[in-house]
Amino acid sequence: MLPGSIQISGETLSGAEIRDICESLRENSVRLLSLRGCQLSERDFGHVCRGVAESRSLAQLNLNLGIVSNINRVKQLAEALKTNRSVQSLFLHGSPLTDAGLALLNPALSIHPSLVALDLGDCMLGDEGINLICGLLPPDGAKSGLKELTLSANPGITSKGWGRLAIAVAHSSQLRVLNLDYNPLGDQVAGMLAVAVASSRTLEVLDLEGTGLTNQSAQTLLDMVENYPTALRTLILAENNISPELQQQISDLLSEGEEEEETEVHEVTAREKNPWICQNNSSSQMVLMTSGLGDSLLAETEM
Repeated sequence: MLPGSIQISGETLSGAEIRDICESLRENSVRLLSLRGCQLSERDFGHVCRGVAESRSLAQLNLNLGIVSNINRVKQLAEALKTNRSVQSLFLHGSPLTDAGLALLNPALSIHPSLVALDLGDCMLGDEGINLICGLLPPDGAKSGLKELTLSANPGITSKGWGRLAIAVAHSSQLRVLNLDYNPLGDQVAGMLAVAVASSRTLEVLDLEGTGLTNQSAQTLLDMVENYPTALRTLILAENNISPELQQQISDLLSEGEEEEETEVHEVTAREKNPWICQNNSSSQMVLMTSGLGDSLLAETEM
């Protein structure tokens, strides 16, 4: 039987329910465990963490909305992740981690062999936390790292911290999705991010919704999209002080890029099917790029 999912939201969980969850984890019959906004005792949280540690099937773990509510729980989760080898996506949105909590969790995140998606939105992080997160975005040629990162609603991070993140994004060898919505970024940070996107060879989705941007930022981003070959497919600029005209121009340019790459894919496919079709320039190279993430790991569970 294929592993299934356990998804519970906003409930107070009994000891019996926790025992059932832990048994399923130990039996490797759970691929997705979501306890979003649930209430459980300290003892039961420890039981769940031990179940996570023992599971070889668990791919997605959603503890959003305050489940990891204190330092003791952070420590228990860190210990579980040090042993676990299967979790690919970890959701901690709305947990009061602070930089101190992330510092306790970071060693386990850094060595985890499968983790590719991390949601630390609304986790009360600051610049010290950003420095730790940058270590999860290794540069080209380094070890594996995150493909999807969410840092929504962390207003304690300063422009210095966002600048540090922009540098890491520019050199990351794998990051494809970056969600920074509802942070007070402003035009200065947007300029840094534009440079990062222009340098990145992998970033496909950037969410800047509600980040205090103006037409100045939009013009910078428009120039970036228009003049530099990037992997970017989606740029979200809603709830900013940006004119609809500029937003539409950016959207149109991104759409044109997708259409051009789809044409290239069709041409390559045709050559593969018909080996008698030759190229005029034998030294030319065809670069294939996908036009989206397909089934996004972060999209499979709700915030």
